Amino acid sequence: METRFTMEVPTDRKYAETHEWFLTEGTVVTVGISQFAADELTDITFVELPEVGTEVSQGGSLGEVESVKATSELYSGVTGEVIEVNEALTDHPELVNDSAFEDGWMVKIKVTSAQELESLMSAEEYKSFVAN
Repeated sequence: METRFTMEVPTDRKYAETHEWFLTEGTVVTVGISQFAADELTDITFVELPEVGTEVSQGGSLGEVESVKATSELYSGVTGEVIEVNEALTDHPELVNDSAFEDGWMVKIKVTSAQELESLMSAEEYKSFVAN
């Protein structure tokens, strides 16, 4: 199965077993789903995200990602307040498929505890997790 997972996994962020990625910039964490998850879902048709100002908890729901194949829950790896939502996904949910690690980001969260990120996987750990 290792050969199936050949895509790059950016090393500048952390990953959850539920396939979200978390990029930290100061006290703000940008959240999206991995390219692996986007590819597994196939054609993403709708992304439901929380409103700006929503309080989220580590492990709690952030919304849903719908595709022609399935609907998947989006989870937060951190506790904090949603301060920005990628509005482009409303009209162009396919950005998640096309650019999961860049243009397809979902929300930005002002975190209350950066220590929560320590419980998440590094890029190498995530690659190993997906390969198994």
